[in-house]
Amino acid sequence: MRIAVTAQGPGIEATVDPRFGRTRYFVLVDTQNDSVTNVDNTVNVEAAQGAGIQAGRKIVELGAEVVLTGHVGPKAFDTLRAGGVRVFSGVTGTVADAVAAFQAGRLPATEAPDVQGHWG
Repeated sequence: MRIAVTAQGPGIEATVDPRFGRTRYFVLVDTQNDSVTNVDNTVNVEAAQGAGIQAGRKIVELGAEVVLTGHVGPKAFDTLRAGGVRVFSGVTGTVADAVAAFQAGRLPATEAPDVQGHWG
């Protein structure tokens, strides 16, 4: 399974970023082969608009099945859901903590956006 986690830096010890579209990095954890890939999201950090949609499309392109993040807005949420990606928001701690909590079934799935657009 490929799990994308919003992160303030690269690697599994990085802190989870509360923002989805404007996160600095996506850390992609592939649980089948125990690999970690850091995906720079600089292009969306300073975007005037559309950061959530563009970030959502990137996650779908990367083949992630799950996103773990602090918060997700309506356009990003819709983009992810349309791409078949399950969303889990309210996530904190490190990337490693977030993945472990997800794998242990301690994170409830997010059924709707939890912030308005243009948050953070």
